[in-house]
Amino acid sequence: MLWHEPSQADLLFVALNKSEALFSPSTRYRDLALGPSLFHWESQSTTTAASPTGQRYIHHEAQGSRVVLFVREHRREGGRAGGVTEPFRCLGFVGYVSHEGERPMAIRWRLERPIPAGWMQGMGLAV
Repeated sequence: MLWHEPSQADLLFVALNKSEALFSPSTRYRDLALGPSLFHWESQSTTTAASPTGQRYIHHEAQGSRVVLFVREHRREGGRAGGVTEPFRCLGFVGYVSHEGERPMAIRWRLERPIPAGWMQGMGLAV
């Protein structure tokens, strides 16, 4: 996650498959497509709904900021430690739908444009 102040945008970078070798238990968030236009994302483990970051996620549209989602299947190609870093794919702008829990917040985002069918299959996002 990166807050880019000049553009008033949160950039969410997601690795869908998190191996034990490359991610600690505290960073193995459950992030997944719930369909071509809906995405489940978990915030950083310290984020609460009442925090400034949590409030920015929930009220981003009213506050005039945007959220952009970038995903990749693995951190390293093939999910292997020491492999080549896999690039992110931009899925575009998303809008807040709802959230549950805290530390991390489990947020549902609606994509402005559906995930292309070829990407759904190629990134392990078959639903």
